[in-house]
Amino acid sequence: GGEMSCPYSKQFVHSKSSQYKKMKQEWRNNVYLARSKIQGLGLYAARDLEKHTMVIEYIGEIIRTELAECREKQYEAKNRGIYMFRLDEERVVDATLCGGLARYINHSCNPNCVAETVEVERDVRIIIFAKRRIQRGEELSYDYKFDIEDDQHKISCMCGAPNCRKWMN
Repeated sequence: GGEMSCPYSKQFVHSKSSQYKKMKQEWRNNVYLARSKIQGLGLYAARDLEKHTMVIEYIGEIIRTELAECREKQYEAKNRGIYMFRLDEERVVDATLCGGLARYINHSCNPNCVAETVEVERDVRIIIFAKRRIQRGEELSYDYKFDIEDDQHKISCMCGAPNCRKWMN
């Protein structure tokens, strides 16, 4: 048939919600946790992932910015690793206590994934997509794009990419 002329037609047939359902069933086949080359633990591709694949959902509790700031101080006081993802000005996803494996994806200035908010059945979800074709065994990463905070709070970047910005914020 005429499908060959448009290699992307297949992707757009899959609505986001059917892609999402498929990913929710299959994400465990996409990733595994191991020591990171960047820092601490990292998430790796368990199989070859095509560009634009929904890899995994970033799961956590959606809270207001004020509460996030308050929790951050509490976690720091307890010396916990902090896993938060900013949705927008008002809302943050806190994956520190009840998050999934996506919270272990490290930052890179030259990432192979991108985090996007997708509306699925009227809920906002954070989905990690493959930004390019990813080979099995590659560590997954995305650009955290932290808010610029004052200089004392500069967070240094260890991603090792040739184009590394040296700072995550």
